[in-house]
Amino acid sequence: MNKPVVLVVEDDVPVRNLMCTTLKTHEYKFLTAADGAEALLLASSHNPDVVFLDLGLPDMDGIDVIRRIRDWSNMPIIVISARSEDTDKIEALDAGADDYLTKPFSVEELLARLRVTVRRLSLMNGANSADSAVYLNGKLKIDYSAGCAWLDGQELKLTPIEYKLLCLLARNTGKVLTHTFITQKIWGRSWDNDVASLRVFMVNLRKKLESAPDSPQYIQTHIGIGYRMLKVE
Repeated sequence: MNKPVVLVVEDDVPVRNLMCTTLKTHEYKFLTAADGAEALLLASSHNPDVVFLDLGLPDMDGIDVIRRIRDWSNMPIIVISARSEDTDKIEALDAGADDYLTKPFSVEELLARLRVTVRRLSLMNGANSADSAVYLNGKLKIDYSAGCAWLDGQELKLTPIEYKLLCLLARNTGKVLTHTFITQKIWGRSWDNDVASLRVFMVNLRKKLESAPDSPQYIQTHIGIGYRMLKVE
């Protein structure tokens, strides 16, 4: 896809200028907003491809901006915030954010997170293609219509729950999925016992999917938060 249009929502002028200069240097198009109301207006009127969102806005909390955008759009939202507690990250991701970058951040990491999101956008945009029933990622192949998965040409012997977990992660490649989100999708609820069960299922899935479970290539753990399916080049 062409370079995406990025909406930068940040009230701190030096930080906003840094992000805009970085985007301009790498030939990304961008819009800027200094508060939540302006962000919502630009998001609805210009439909940007990606949103960089600070949580500490002068007129409303960034979490509310996420929720209001999610009422009508799935546009990727990358939170960039000084709030570094796991509870803040979980709240933002559960509200609908796609990724979370903690301040202070490096320009290289900002661009890397953007590239990951752009790759996921490309996957989403290809969802209506003729071969959309087949997911390919490195040596992993999932045939959704057949309900089967293969790794390096060998069919994976997965339990129904393991297969559902693999498909959920695959359909959200590059996005951190929280424990709450996953357990609600898999079991329709989110209790402490479900999170404990999820960890067990993920260990077993990794044993079947990863050649070296201690150095995972496909499924990345975000301790205390959730899991992410990585895009394998």
